[in-house]
Amino acid sequence: MSKKEILNKVKEICNPIVESLDFELVDIEYVKEFGSYYLRVYIDKLGGITLDDCQKVSQLLSDKLDKDDPITSAYYLEVSSPGLDRPLKTDKDLKRNIGKDIIVNLYKSYDGVKLLEGNLKEFNDEFIIILNEANELINIPRDIVSLVKLALKF
Repeated sequence: MSKKEILNKVKEICNPIVESLDFELVDIEYVKEFGSYYLRVYIDKLGGITLDDCQKVSQLLSDKLDKDDPITSAYYLEVSSPGLDRPLKTDKDLKRNIGKDIIVNLYKSYDGVKLLEGNLKEFNDEFIIILNEANELINIPRDIVSLVKLALKF
């Protein structure tokens, strides 16, 4: 089974478990690091994820993965919160962060830059719209966006 097929199968297994607990499945990674495989499941909820939340999902998911067995090699299962600096990947992520400052990395240059920062005002299927420090609205085409994340300021 290819990595993509494994991720799709794990997502099919994980989504009902996560949704039944009123959590959101943010991302899944299946990677090899230092000779071992890791299946990482990132979950979130309004107000943030606790250690108990991660433990509950880990136990339920582990049992289901053992039963369905989509991954034939040995691996470590990790369930965690995505963290503050995680990428905003879905429309749900963007909607939850309207009004917050974000950083947008681009695949190719847009108006001479490949990194933009500003306040997320809105988005649609074609654009992410931010207000920059010069108080200008910038419509960033989504097809050139490589990464969006919160701009953490301390």
